[in-house]
Amino acid sequence: MEDILDTYCLPYDPDCPVICMDEKPYQLLGDIVESLPMSPGKPRRVDSEYKRTGTCAIFVYAEPLKGWIHARSRQRRTKLDWAQEIRWLLEEKYARTPKIRLVTDNLNTHVISSLYEAFPAAQARELAKRLEIHYTPKRGSWLNIAEIAISVLARQCLCRRISDIDLLNNELDAWNRFRLLSQKPVDWQFSTDDARIKLKYLYPSF
Repeated sequence: MEDILDTYCLPYDPDCPVICMDEKPYQLLGDIVESLPMSPGKPRRVDSEYKRTGTCAIFVYAEPLKGWIHARSRQRRTKLDWAQEIRWLLEEKYARTPKIRLVTDNLNTHVISSLYEAFPAAQARELAKRLEIHYTPKRGSWLNIAEIAISVLARQCLCRRISDIDLLNNELDAWNRFRLLSQKPVDWQFSTDDARIKLKYLYPSF
């Protein structure tokens, strides 16, 4: 926990920014009865019945000190999917950044070996050298600022039925553009000193 809190207290470093990442499982749902469109004086009306059309995973990123938030969906969240997301993050989004500090949970796919399963050893090594991973503790997902981004995403974009992954990605792209125009840095207030007082019961007694 203290490692994460100390990481959040670091000043902004463009050569080694802090990036938070988390995944959200998502149920794709379609309508059985066509909804009635909005009309003057009446909201859009949706029938309570729905059909399940599959599942997917939404990868969500946040750079707290710049206010950047981004979401992408994939059919699954395997080691290979995580590796492809890390490749995108390092080789496309932050291609000119020497290194990033990645805050994520300790899911068994979030490991350097995933890169070696997905890419040739030389490429995997180059990616790994640019990655400094900081894991949130078990039952400590609230420490991941990407959870805040997921909450915002759920309210602004996922509060309705979306039936297929292509449509979902189109909606996420639109949301990403909207968030890009309204970036707000995260002012994280909970420090290591605060944790030692408020969460004293988690520390051993001497």
